[in-house]
Amino acid sequence: MKLIHVLALLPFIGMLGGLPFVNTVTPYVLGMPFNLFWIILWVVLSSVIMAILNIIDRDHREGDGL
Repeated sequence: MKLIHVLALLPFIGMLGGLPFVNTVTPYVLGMPFNLFWIILWVVLSSVIMAILNIIDRDHREGDGL
């Protein structure tokens, strides 16, 4: 698989695949239960990963005329 495909799968694996493994309430991070912190962390990381994908994938962006 290409790097672009692996990076695109990371948010899905992190948010949905990793949630059953971190489904605990007792450790609190920034005042939130750990599973809520995990979801918020992956929402932010998804935005960062998509911005990186936008920078990496210049071939498709140049052909669109934007």
